[in-house]
Amino acid sequence: MILTVTPNPSLDRTYELPGLEHGAVLRATADRVDPGGKGVNVSRAVAAAGQRTVAVAPLGGPEGALHAQLAGEYGIEAAGVPIAGSTRVNVTLVEPDGTLTKVNAAGPRITAPEAEALLEAVRNRSAAAAWIACCGSLPRGLPQQWYAELVARSHRAGARIALDTSGGALTAALRERPDVVKPNADELAEAVGRPLATVGDAVKAAEELRERGAHSVLASLGADGQLLIDGTGTYYGSTRAGTVRTVRSNVGAGDASLAGFLTAGGIGPAALASAVAHGTAAVQLPGSVMPTPADLDLSAVTTTTAIPLDRALTEPTS
Repeated sequence: MILTVTPNPSLDRTYELPGLEHGAVLRATADRVDPGGKGVNVSRAVAAAGQRTVAVAPLGGPEGALHAQLAGEYGIEAAGVPIAGSTRVNVTLVEPDGTLTKVNAAGPRITAPEAEALLEAVRNRSAAAAWIACCGSLPRGLPQQWYAELVARSHRAGARIALDTSGGALTAALRERPDVVKPNADELAEAVGRPLATVGDAVKAAEELRERGAHSVLASLGADGQLLIDGTGTYYGSTRAGTVRTVRSNVGAGDASLAGFLTAGGIGPAALASAVAHGTAAVQLPGSVMPTPADLDLSAVTTTTAIPLDRALTEPTS
């Protein structure tokens, strides 16, 4: 079982538009609503792969009730922690060329008793978990050290932790030695405080995160593939040119990658290949739809220890 923790979940509403015109009345050509938040997205991808998953998240108001209902419809065991505030609603606008405009709400403020209830909910379910995936931003009310506390408690319970967050929350949690951290290129640059222009720059930044406490680093480089740096070496995963025919939405693609990595064991190049295949499939699906096994093409994925260090990133970080 894979347990996910999402401190700031959301209802994700996605509208596909023929075009985006400022100040106009727009009519969507398609729309959908999904239970969202990075950890919840991971759970959706795990459930789509036919594996058991439990999603711990603070849920409140009618939005929280709908979130739990939709999660159940996806095959997720929703372990909602009641809160006084209402679960946020995020909106994504998708144009025909794949351009996304996102409006993310701040979310409710979490009180100290609610924060402790979240930690306790994770503790109560951690014994049965092969992995605990802690994902996303921290809502108002939770200190930057909250993930660090979660990692420390989970390690004391004997659980393995995958952490997907950024900024001060990531920096604080590194001291507790999470088993895997999963930054994208921008988050990796932010963590080390310098821009990344090449794959080699990303490798050096990931190695620095390992020196600061992470056992493994799974770094998403967008169209330039993914890196896995762990105690056995450095691996680079990419897809064959032409595999991605149409990018419909990159919402949740990183979460799908993490799910693919964990469902494949969370260790080594085989897990990296699964991560790349899941991310590649996700960007070709609408909204935050998670890929099923039928959407994956592992034959198009290559993993190697011959890292293209001088390869320029398609989207260099600032």
